Amino acid sequence: MARKKVAPVAGAPVWMVTFADLLASILAFFVMLAAYSTQDKQKLQVVAGSMREAFGTQKEIRYSGIIEIDGQPFRTKLKNVGPERPEASSDLTTPKDMPEGDQKLSPTETARAFASAAVSLRQALREMPEIAELATNIIISVEDDSLNIQLVDLEGRAMFAENALQPNERVRRLMLAIAPTLRRLPNKIVISGHTAAARPGHPGEREQWALSVGRAMAVRDMLANGGLPDDRFESVAGKGTSEPMIKDNPYLAVNRRISLTLKADAPSLPSTLAP
Repeated sequence: MARKKVAPVAGAPVWMVTFADLLASILAFFVMLAAYSTQDKQKLQVVAGSMREAFGTQKEIRYSGIIEIDGQPFRTKLKNVGPERPEASSDLTTPKDMPEGDQKLSPTETARAFASAAVSLRQALREMPEIAELATNIIISVEDDSLNIQLVDLEGRAMFAENALQPNERVRRLMLAIAPTLRRLPNKIVISGHTAAARPGHPGEREQWALSVGRAMAVRDMLANGGLPDDRFESVAGKGTSEPMIKDNPYLAVNRRISLTLKADAPSLPSTLAP
């Protein structure tokens, strides 16, 4: 007697259903982790820059016609290649509607000016191929009441030679490039220098304080040479190793940095409350 054929069970195999349930559970677990996690924007930008450098991306700026790959139209050459005095420099990297340095701004105007300045600074970096490789060393962020520019060291790409007070030539060119944009903003500038924790056999804590002050002063002098008047600088300070960017590892290179902060002006008090 012929054996009857057993009809296959409809639907997916049992093992596939179990495997799909496992993947769904794992996905839900990672979604929950992401929902409860907090991210530090500065650390995230540093890590992203290091990853781009490690995988060899963004080594050079590539263009298609007159439009950059990310859709932003920029010139492929510098507008002015000859030396110019700071007061006669080009307005290429500064929007025409940005206020002059002696004007007072409302909070809304300040936020708009900070955002515009951040765009201008990034554009200036793209337009200068000789400093393009410093892109991963620069963190530009806009907060509610400040514009922050941080120049950080990376492993194998330092802005200052070891124990040196003066930065390399690329950093000097960078300061001269961003000076015109900063000059058009009315806000006071706070400059602070930071160093990484000293390892055994390297200069001690006292030397780190002196090093951070000297490097902050060097950046201040370069901005002054770029046309910023002395009264624009509110303070220049050295923080030594007291404020590491990565608190869990104070020895990392990214803790060596120079911070430039433009703070929004405090609103003036009414005449009845003024001292």
